[in-house]
Amino acid sequence: MRTHLVVSLSGIGPSTLARCADLADRLDRRHVPLSLLLAPGRAPGPALTWVRDRVAAGDALLLHGFDHAPDPAHRAGVGRRRAEFAALSAHEAGLRLVAARTALARLGLHTDLFAPPDWLASPGTLVALGRHRFAVCADLAGVHDLRTGDVRPGRVRMVGGHRGRPLGAGRAARRGGLVRLGVDAASLDRLGPALLAAVDLVLRHGAAPVTYSSIPSPRVGTTTSTPAGAVPVRTR
Repeated sequence: MRTHLVVSLSGIGPSTLARCADLADRLDRRHVPLSLLLAPGRAPGPALTWVRDRVAAGDALLLHGFDHAPDPAHRAGVGRRRAEFAALSAHEAGLRLVAARTALARLGLHTDLFAPPDWLASPGTLVALGRHRFAVCADLAGVHDLRTGDVRPGRVRMVGGHRGRPLGAGRAARRGGLVRLGVDAASLDRLGPALLAAVDLVLRHGAAPVTYSSIPSPRVGTTTSTPAGAVPVRTR
């Protein structure tokens, strides 16, 4: 089975923009696109322009919950909101998804890809995503194609944070399948080199870099999604 590599970046905002841009440049040299996890309200000004430019160039955009916090450095109360999508009913999740999509549209962005905060999605959230015509939900254990019901297994391996470093990335690449690496922008100064080392290791095993919009389906061998909207997403 061919190995595919997805690299995701969360925590994008004014205080982390320089680090985000540096990581993107380093991954561009490796021909590795990014999957950008964005919570509306957390990428004003230059950070929003950067996100738009990256998506127009081929990176994938994922809705990452809904947080009014003005900057990733502001963490008070965020933990409770992050846990919401792990326990919501379909009705409650739908209300939050509508609000988040509306906020995203005000920024001139659109996506049909979703990654729940902390990578945890309740069954009700998955139902609501399908009802609101999302194509993909990337959770902790795999990537759901919400149109076909297929699930591409592959645990997300976060660099830093409470989930630890992405140990086992090399073993996962040798087994084949989907290798998912993620990092929060606030940790890039300290953990950026560890992420790049993991990326290089997976690439040495012959992995093909993709985004959450271009993961081949295990059933039909096509991409999971080609999002449309105000900012076009081109898969790589």
